[in-house]
Amino acid sequence: MRIAFILFNGVTFLDFVGFYDVIYRLNQFDQTKGTTWDICGVTEEVTDELGMKVKVNVIKPDLSGYDLVYIPGGMGTRKLKDNADFIDWIKTAGPVKYKVSVCTGSLLWGAAGFLKDKKATTHPNVYDLLEPYCLEVIHSRIVKDGNVITAGGVATSIDLGLFIVEWFAGAEAVHVVKKQLDYPYTAVGIVEV
Repeated sequence: MRIAFILFNGVTFLDFVGFYDVIYRLNQFDQTKGTTWDICGVTEEVTDELGMKVKVNVIKPDLSGYDLVYIPGGMGTRKLKDNADFIDWIKTAGPVKYKVSVCTGSLLWGAAGFLKDKKATTHPNVYDLLEPYCLEVIHSRIVKDGNVITAGGVATSIDLGLFIVEWFAGAEAVHVVKKQLDYPYTAVGIVEV
């Protein structure tokens, strides 16, 4: 499986890192061994909402070659949802089997047109911003509608990662990862349409 992690200026890095720290562990399980990923963006370096900088290793790739594209949230999504060049890039993910986001990353999937017939979620403070883009906003932490999986606020990124691990590698794999993370919590608020 090939994964693209999308980063941008104004990202909330915990949205990215919480998910990434869980997902990279897919390589330790037989079912998902060989999973690879790229950290993608439109510039070589991105800066989060607080000024921390991270290097991107692939600049604006055609996203259609990936199996899963993950978009985190952050204040930067408010501007990017109206940025035609950025949204045109996200649209290259059309053929991608799994479209995944946490927090306001769903606004970018929505602006690209991928949520118009889907039920989805986002950070609870901005449900109203998601409404124009999707069939229905579900007030829940994780919503899976077909091949689109959206999740709520920042801390949900870990639960979303564990949801994906279970989906691809099984319940025992989730138990192993939770033990590695010393993560004693069980996800609540998962809606599968």
